[in-house]
Formats: sequence, structure tokens, C-alpha cells
Amino acid sequence: MSRGPWIAHFGDNFLWSNATLILKGMAPYGVVALEEIDRVCEKLRARENEPDRGQVWQEEWRALGNLIEKLGDQALAKNHTITAGDYYLRAGIYHYNAERFIVPGPEKKAQASHAYKIWHQGIRLRCPNIEFVEVPYEGTTLPALFMKTQTGAPAPTVVVVNGMDNAKEMSIFFCGLEFARRGYNTLCLDGPGMGEMRRMRDMPSRYDYEVPGTAAFNYLAARADVDAKRIAIMGYSFGGYYSSRIAAFEKRYAACIALSALHWDLAAWQQKIKDANKSAPKSVAQSNFQWRWVAGAKDEDEGIEIAKKFSLKHVAKNISCPFLVTHGGNDRVVPVENAQKLYDAVGSKNKTIKIFTTEEGGAEHAHVDNRQIGIDFAADWLADNM
Repeated sequence: MSRGPWIAHFGDNFLWSNATLILKGMAPYGVVALEEIDRVCEKLRARENEPDRGQVWQEEWRALGNLIEKLGDQALAKNHTITAGDYYLRAGIYHYNAERFIVPGPEKKAQASHAYKIWHQGIRLRCPNIEFVEVPYEGTTLPALFMKTQTGAPAPTVVVVNGMDNAKEMSIFFCGLEFARRGYNTLCLDGPGMGEMRRMRDMPSRYDYEVPGTAAFNYLAARADVDAKRIAIMGYSFGGYYSSRIAAFEKRYAACIALSALHWDLAAWQQKIKDANKSAPKSVAQSNFQWRWVAGAKDEDEGIEIAKKFSLKHVAKNISCPFLVTHGGNDRVVPVENAQKLYDAVGSKNKTIKIFTTEEGGAEHAHVDNRQIGIDFAADWLADNM
């Protein structure tokens, strides 16, 4: 269903429109500026028909990131640290967006490295209460951001795992700020295949996500500011698979949220993307390399084989904690019927499903058209059920 230029910024070019909408959805949290997004999108619109659209995308977003970054440098030179932090946060997300369609290799890693450098400068300057942590994991560590609520006592805590494209530097704002207001700590984790862990530490994903999920729980349970009996797991977009898988096997989590269900048959969906990228590449939300790179596959065919392991069909019945799945009624990345399939399969006696309509907002994938509505619903549900 078409919903106009705010949602479909580039008309039938869903690949670009979806990536742009993800950034627009961060506007309520002050980490992007809509005017800056519109400025670069007008430049992209003029170049949309150039043959190498991936190159065009990275050039324009990188140019915007460089411009905003320089303004941050100028503010910092005047000791205007809060303003500098604002600029760096925006520059970081623009640089990260520039990396999105760069094929895996040295250029992709260099762009991601620069994005994280600037992003983290911004977080440290504007949000000194956000703690940079490393979660012990199988002889190494997983990078995470911890936002502490100001209750002054051991608090309930939410572990947030990202989707295939997003990063903890985004979720700490649209999730962490809302949970903190309600008296919850938030640990935003880059697990295997996510964010920093894939881009900077070369670790692909794994289907048995209860392993990093357990690592996150153990880390939090050892903290004096965490109520270990009230730790929830939440994932959004592809993270809806991760969080559900974690809850099925790590029974110490007190509640689980899938802020969007994943594909019920991921292998079949990846085959569909493979076919669409050959015939109509602008019609999909995912570049032709994204899944195989996240999965650590050598090619698309191996990626499809690996995808067969990423299924909740036979494990959702093991979820026994309070469970919420939300989904956008106009989701064009993951079919809305998959949310009902997940809900029906979950074994918990306390389970909730919420489908957002276009009249409500939050109807696109992972509610990126109106993140506030999606996260408010999830946070209120958590307060009622954990």
C-alpha cells in the first residue's frame, strides 16, 4: 500500500525509501535533522537514475556526514561541547547510513569505523550517562551501551538486540530513553552479526542466539544496579527472531518482546530477494549481499542454506515467559501474517499480539514510520506484565 512521499520518499524505489524512513524515524530523539535528510535526498533524487546507485548513495550521505562533522569540530573548538555532541551524533548516523550499501570489504569497514568514531564522540559529549561496556562472551566480548534509570535502586532492565541493519547507537535512544523514563535500565547489545560486532570485529551471526543472550543476562545479573529477577529481552526487526529464540532457551528472562516478527520461512524469503535483485532490485529493502554477509556465507546459495536454521517454527512453543509481538499492518519487509504465526506458536499462556494500522501509525516495518508509538506500546506492555 502506498502512503505518500513521507513514507515512499523515492516513489517505487523501496530500497532507498526504506533506508531513508529508518533515519526519519529517529527524529523524535534528536539524533537526526529532518531538514538535513531532505537536503541530501533532493541530491539523491537528481542522481537516482545513475547506473551505480550504491555509489551515489554512499557519496551523498558521506558528504552530509562530513559537513555536519566539521560543524561539530567548530563547535568543539569553541568549547561548545553540548552543541558539538549534537552535531557528532547526527554526523555519526549519516556516516553509518552511507555504509549501508557498500559491498563488504575494506571500504565498508573504513566507513563503518569512521561512523562509530564520530557517533561515540557524540554520545560521550551529549549523553555522559550512557556507559560503554563489554559483555564477556566465549573468550571475547560483545560491545554494548548501558543506559541507567535514575531510580537509585536495583532496577528492572531490558536487553535490546538489533535487526540486520540497525545498531545499538540507534536503539539506545529510541528504546533506552523511553525505558529510562519508566524506571528501567537498558542494555543495547551488538551481538554476533550486528553493528560493531559484524563491521569492526568480523563476527557473523548465529542461529542459536541464546548463547549471546545468556552472556548478556549473566553480565547484568552481576551488576548491583540491576534487579536480576526482572530482566526482559527485546528485539526489533530481525531481532524479533533473536529475542524469541533467546526466550525459548534462556528461561531466566522475565519477559520477551518481538518488535516485529521475522519471516516464518527465512530461506524462502531470501530466495525471493535473490530473484528480485536480479529482476527488480529497487523493489526490495535489502541489498543483494546483506544477508549472506550477516550470516558469514560465501555466496547467496550458502546464505539460503544457513537461513534454514533461523526458524522459530519448532522452538516458539518453548517460550513460557510473558510475550509480546508487534507488527506493522503495512509492513513490506516481513509479511504481517508472520506475526500471527509467531503468536499462535508461542507456548506462553500470557501472550499479546498488536498489529498497527495506517490510521494509528507505526504501520511500516518495525514501526519506523512512527517509532514512538511502537516503543510506547512495548514499554507500557512491559510495565503491565513484568
